[in-house]
Amino acid sequence: WSVRGVRPPERKFIVCVAPHTSNWDWILLVFASRALNLPSPVFVAKHSIFRGPLGPIMRKLGGIPLDRERSRNFVDQIVAEYARRDELVIGITPEGTRSKTKYWRSGFYNIAMGAGVPITLGYLDYGQREIGMSAPFYPTGDIEADFVRIREFYAGIQPRFPDLYGEPALRPAAANAVNKAVEANAEAASAEADQAP
Repeated sequence: WSVRGVRPPERKFIVCVAPHTSNWDWILLVFASRALNLPSPVFVAKHSIFRGPLGPIMRKLGGIPLDRERSRNFVDQIVAEYARRDELVIGITPEGTRSKTKYWRSGFYNIAMGAGVPITLGYLDYGQREIGMSAPFYPTGDIEADFVRIREFYAGIQPRFPDLYGEPALRPAAANAVNKAVEANAEAASAEADQAP
């Protein structure tokens, strides 16, 4: 396996990791993060993985358990974590599962927008036996345009199990929610600017 990419200059960013079709993905990514001299990456994984003998290992590797049934404020919690720390790199698999899914989750994008941090696109190409990451970019708030960029980046990258990979696509409701949040933030900033002396 080879590792491509360079460590971004930013001390805080999100790594969008795809395709995620195998349990081996995270093991490879831990080694790649060391090769790229990244700060110890923090990652979010299904809470059930943290039970039993794997639990302490997952936490030691930087894992944050996510209970999807109870985590309604997950984005806000992670945004607050970025505000609290001087250095933080979180890896998130937007597919949310190793199983085939039609839509990606937008949490990584919402976190980057809320925390004001860039996104890097991390990948595992089993066909080329290569792990790497893109240069960082800040989300524009136009999630559809940003997802065109994301789709183009991941085109041609081969997952370990191609039948389980879902191409980068958002639920229409998720895109609408992001667009409404961006509009609300812009209106609030404009109102605040109007009130300034």
